[in-house]
Amino acid sequence: MNKWLQTIVVTVGLLSLIGCSNFLSSSTVSRSLLYVDDGVSEPEHFPILHATGYAVISQQRGPSATQKTLQAMRASKVEAYRELTEQVYGVYIQGASAQARSIERNDNVSAEVDGILQGARVIRQYPLADTYVTEVELDTQVLYDLYQLRGAL
Repeated sequence: MNKWLQTIVVTVGLLSLIGCSNFLSSSTVSRSLLYVDDGVSEPEHFPILHATGYAVISQQRGPSATQKTLQAMRASKVEAYRELTEQVYGVYIQGASAQARSIERNDNVSAEVDGILQGARVIRQYPLADTYVTEVELDTQVLYDLYQLRGAL
């Protein structure tokens, strides 16, 4: 009886090892067949994205009108880049409201944008009444070429 039990244990052990080796080799083959990286094909049309940023000159901090203008120039440029980033990456919106006895007590909505822009450029910056305006653009052809140079596509 003891010899019978040993034979069964050895047989089951060998069968499980054979089954594992077949499983591992077949999963390796299927894994290499499932993953295919074709990269990114060049689109037929490359759009040019435009954005405009505004900043009120009189609302800027600074001891002189010149310094306030410089601050507004910077603020309008940052705003224009933020607008462009929204076009490229989208905007994350989060909202919350609180109610008590079926009466709305508090309503909050926040927006967030996050991203890195490469290849964008300032087209124009100019004052308009008490506002400073900055216009920027992003040629997606330039962006595509930058990624090609880095080997990222």
